[in-house]
Amino acid sequence: MLDSVDGTAFNNEQGNRARKLFAAVVLAALDDAIADDKKYGNGPDQIARWARSRDGREVLSCAGIDPNERVVKGLMEFVSKGIRTSVALSREESERRNAAQAEAA
Repeated sequence: MLDSVDGTAFNNEQGNRARKLFAAVVLAALDDAIADDKKYGNGPDQIARWARSRDGREVLSCAGIDPNERVVKGLMEFVSKGIRTSVALSREESERRNAAQAEAA
């Protein structure tokens, strides 16, 4: 009994690690699209093409993200804002965004 519990816990942990790895790939794809947008002006189109491709859908699924059209539009909107993922996920950016929303209200 204990062995099956240990095996299940191990498999769950491996699954979580795999999801995090694929999530990192999604973040890298977003950063690449943002760089393309700044350089060539076609970032949102690039991320949409990638997300709709077979490989992109597979990576999104493995990251735990449902690869539907709503997600594609969200990725395109994120890229069009031009904020790199490392900055967007930082605490300072979150606090700045919250302060801007508080001032607008």
